[in-house]
Amino acid sequence: MERFVKKIVDLMMAESLFSWQGGPIILLQIENEYGNIESSFGPNGKKYMKWAAEMAVGLGAGVPWVMCKQADAPEYIIDTCNAYYCDGFRPNSEKKPKIWTENWDGWFANWGEKLPHRPTEDIAFSIARFFQRGGSLQNYYMYFGGTNFGRTAGGPTQITSYDYDAPLDEYLRLLRQPKWGHLKDLHAAIKLCEPALVAVDSPQYIKLGPKQEAHVYHGQYLSLNESLCAAFITNIDEHKSAAVKFYGQEYTLPPWSVSILPDCRNTAFNTAKVGAQTSITTVGLDSVSVGNNSLFPQLRIKSKLGSISQSWMTLKEPLGVWGDKNFTSKGILEHLNVTKDQSDYLWYLTRIYISDDDISFWEENDVSPTIDIDSMRDFVRRFVNGQLAGSMKGKWIKVVQPVKLVQGYNDILLLSETVGLQNYGAFLEKDGAGFKGQLKLTGCRNGDINLTTSLWTYQVGLKGEFLKVYDVNSTESAGWTELPNDAIPSVFSWYRTKFDAPDGTDPVALDFSRMGKGQAWVNGNHIGRYWTLVAPKNGCGRTCDYRGAYNSDKCRTNCGELTQAWYHIPRSWLKTSNNVLVIFEETDKTPFEISISTRATDTICAQVSEKHYPPLRMWSHSEFDGKLSLMDKTPEMHLQCDEGHTISSIEFASYGNPKGSCQKFSQGKCHAANSLSIVSQACKGRNSCTIGISNAVFGDPCRHVVKNLAVQAKCSPPPDLSTSASV
Repeated sequence: MERFVKKIVDLMMAESLFSWQGGPIILLQIENEYGNIESSFGPNGKKYMKWAAEMAVGLGAGVPWVMCKQADAPEYIIDTCNAYYCDGFRPNSEKKPKIWTENWDGWFANWGEKLPHRPTEDIAFSIARFFQRGGSLQNYYMYFGGTNFGRTAGGPTQITSYDYDAPLDEYLRLLRQPKWGHLKDLHAAIKLCEPALVAVDSPQYIKLGPKQEAHVYHGQYLSLNESLCAAFITNIDEHKSAAVKFYGQEYTLPPWSVSILPDCRNTAFNTAKVGAQTSITTVGLDSVSVGNNSLFPQLRIKSKLGSISQSWMTLKEPLGVWGDKNFTSKGILEHLNVTKDQSDYLWYLTRIYISDDDISFWEENDVSPTIDIDSMRDFVRRFVNGQLAGSMKGKWIKVVQPVKLVQGYNDILLLSETVGLQNYGAFLEKDGAGFKGQLKLTGCRNGDINLTTSLWTYQVGLKGEFLKVYDVNSTESAGWTELPNDAIPSVFSWYRTKFDAPDGTDPVALDFSRMGKGQAWVNGNHIGRYWTLVAPKNGCGRTCDYRGAYNSDKCRTNCGELTQAWYHIPRSWLKTSNNVLVIFEETDKTPFEISISTRATDTICAQVSEKHYPPLRMWSHSEFDGKLSLMDKTPEMHLQCDEGHTISSIEFASYGNPKGSCQKFSQGKCHAANSLSIVSQACKGRNSCTIGISNAVFGDPCRHVVKNLAVQAKCSPPPDLSTSASV
């Protein structure tokens, strides 16, 4: 470990990447959340932690080191917080800054689970609250989502997508709105407070009500001898708004919200009032809803942009022993010790003899023998005499399933499959995979047959894997044959076809919703595992209340739908034409309904009040004296499509008191008749646009009424680009 860490530090130093060298690195981390498991190792846990700290600091990197969630970190290491909320966190010394290394803005998902989401208002609340109570540095986990390509997904059983409900989505191009925009505005507001925040050691606390409070940062411009003031006002009531008085002015605070006042007078931002647009991401062409998405309308799946070719080639994967590197050993061996993680798959083959007496016993008593496995993970398939006899998924669960045997010798073939490896917890390296405990055949006339001590032949992986049939340069000679359209589905088959990339630059995805379980490659690049497991039907709800403490089960979607149907193909992996898609399918599914599509923002919406807090661009610091000033400017609405797309139409616009929400807007009694024409003139044909929200722009459709502007717009790709994918 010391050699590895030293190597990394030396590389960074050689490239002049540390801050004292003019580079961007200001902090280093040693270990991660070791404090959560330290006690599991007794005295050696603390001894190791101290050794790791001393070793790291001794490398002379010249920047501070941190340990996440390490309450007993030494005085020369900064202990930090990882959580949904860290405003109440205190480092173990007053000499250490308050650092939040992981703010979980979403959560991961496992196959067969509902998808977790964290509300935009709540994550903004958590961040504002952190800096309100003396926070120094906050970091997102994750700021942009990703894809666990290949076999890199952890868990076990985490899905291939690691989108994480992040502000930038898995496809690294699409902004998750309004989360991205709202957090951008939040950080701009906090930046306005920076002069006061860095000038004060600790804020002044003021109680404003039973669940309302303020933290005030008073400071001085040392060079100008002028005062600074920034304030955060909070209402932690989960249900009711509150009117409070602060410094002689009255403020109305929504429930579970923080207002940021960069000058201790004017509100620049409130965490519960979202002014950023909402973006509806789509896949393909004609709109259809997917799952229970009324809760989070940011995702709508559209019909297939273009089916993959009906011209497929196939290759049968042999079951069991196929290569010359198999071996035979007495007893059940641990999966990972055999595979060395070269493959998800490990075959176990043994042979048992069944007598006429056993057959008669089962027939006379109308019973069947069973295969009993004390404990297994993550997935096991059982074959008897070359026929699939059953399967089971789970983490260290017992398997008891009947099998059909014949008189004479019977081949018992087990396929153990890992679906990601254990990636957290004490002694994770000892968790292992495959089977634990006893493995036996029960129900025989003369008692159980203990298969644990039998001779087993082991074969690592799939023949197709080791022949690299997914490689573009080797597939032609691998023995592929044409797959007829009326082919009878069979288990454990390889499939191959070619396709052209969709035009344009929008992100690309494959739809595997009609497949079973397997893995896929494009041009030799491993997309990852796919598995069409369906989430439970219950537990999603139609709305998500951002108010109150968040947990990963609070705002779930996708009930009754596939946990993951679409799989990301990076554009950098694709050629214009003749891209090779190879999949390995474990179940009796054929690939004819696989489709390819692009992802893009189809609809954008926003609703902003004429009394909305001043846009952050209205604030400025004088370049001469650094003083914060508020310019006189009306509120604005900002709309933007994806890069390369334009606003093709305005589907709804109303200045007045419109009702509803995105995709459900309707006019209220107060409505400016020129709303649609003004917004269309400002926005149509543009990638982005800005509309002032005031009577000066639209006229006053109803006096003495606070007006809102609500807009829904359509985004489209350039008209000269085809959206179809040919094969």
